[in-house]
Amino acid sequence: MNSDILQLIYLVGSVSFMIGLKMLSKPDSARKGNLVAAFGMTLAIFGTIFLYENEAGEGLHNFWWIFGGLVIGSILGTLSAKRVKMTQMPEMVSLFNGMGGACAMLISAVEFTHMSHDSSIESMPQGELLIILLGLIIGSVSFAGSMVAWGKLSGKVGDKSLKLQQLVNIGLLVLILGVTIYSVAGTPNDLTTYFYVIWALSLLYGILFVMPIGGADMPVVISLLNSFTGVAAAMGGFLYDNKVMLVGGILVGSAGTLLTIVMCKAMNRSLVNVLIGNFGGSSTGAATSESFGGSIREINVSDTAILLKYASKVVIVPGYGLAVAQAQHVCHELEDILEKEGVSVKYAIHPVAGRMPGHMNVLLAESNVSYDKLVEMENINPEFSTTDVVLVVGANDVVNPAAKNDPNSPIYGMPILEVENAKNIIIMKRSMKAGYAGIENELFYQPKSSMLFGDAKATLTKLVSEVKAL
Repeated sequence: MNSDILQLIYLVGSVSFMIGLKMLSKPDSARKGNLVAAFGMTLAIFGTIFLYENEAGEGLHNFWWIFGGLVIGSILGTLSAKRVKMTQMPEMVSLFNGMGGACAMLISAVEFTHMSHDSSIESMPQGELLIILLGLIIGSVSFAGSMVAWGKLSGKVGDKSLKLQQLVNIGLLVLILGVTIYSVAGTPNDLTTYFYVIWALSLLYGILFVMPIGGADMPVVISLLNSFTGVAAAMGGFLYDNKVMLVGGILVGSAGTLLTIVMCKAMNRSLVNVLIGNFGGSSTGAATSESFGGSIREINVSDTAILLKYASKVVIVPGYGLAVAQAQHVCHELEDILEKEGVSVKYAIHPVAGRMPGHMNVLLAESNVSYDKLVEMENINPEFSTTDVVLVVGANDVVNPAAKNDPNSPIYGMPILEVENAKNIIIMKRSMKAGYAGIENELFYQPKSSMLFGDAKATLTKLVSEVKAL
């Protein structure tokens, strides 16, 4: 009886995951979608705790340990989510994703220990052993890679490459697969040793896999590692014959893979090129400020306010600098004031702006910017030629014309927001420091461009006051 109820709960949980994922595809229903999926997960967790029975009819034990872990994890997760700044959201996503990979990795370790105690080497089921090893490999790569990504995004780890890095990575991957095949298909005398060798090699591969990838590709890497975690979780679902764990893992894995492909397409790059091209790392051969043939022109807040107030159409390009300054609410206030003056205001969203997929969408949604004002790159680019003023707030690489004009640039071939076609371009930055890709931006030196230096939040606040005073 309990088993039948539990399977029904798993069905409800699985359906809630699908409904929640579907709702996540639209900004206005994304929050509810999260709650629907969370409800399904909560139902599945408590159903497993109280209703699960093994073949002998025994349920779970050690409730103090189980609920202790749930309470501690819930407290830590809630406090972390409430305290995290919007600029730190990408590294938090990487950290939490790494924890998911670690869970899948540890599940494989625990189940291998159980299986090795219950079976001799010769009688170990090959199918079950293969699933355990695949879960171990993918979970370990996801965990180690996510930790490196977290370090790179938080500034604790730099871009580092070994000599012949890609050959080392390929050789290491081949070695992992070779040892895995031998462990499953062969009859090693000490399978436990091979298991730990595979574990260690997988962790090392996860580190070396992410370490050389440059900053501009980190959103793609985060998405790819997320899909790895989903696949690793699905392996756990196979091991435990747990339908809801299997469905959840497959959904995360497939959604992460599709998002990775979509982002690569938006950047006009293949996934292989992202993984082996060290994109956004070295800027060797890229143009420098001396080669642009122009000069920087500064503009003050008063002149900027006049341009904005008497424009017919303004497009705001948000970037990571907007998140750093926590200026999204002031930016929305400026938008409201301009709209009251009869100015059409839209936001241009680049698919890899910020440090993770959808970073700018989440940032602006937090300040209640209307969803219909967030316009994706392919739809906003044709409108720049009819735009009076483009206000670039903290964005850099996603508006750099070098992506189209300079074959030596590390970002060459990446589609950008073509803000250079507008009548006036105002770039808000703290300084002339290069963006995340580490290269100069020739847009700053063009005749139509003006630099408005200062903290984004303080400068936007002054702009609001100036526009009101006009």
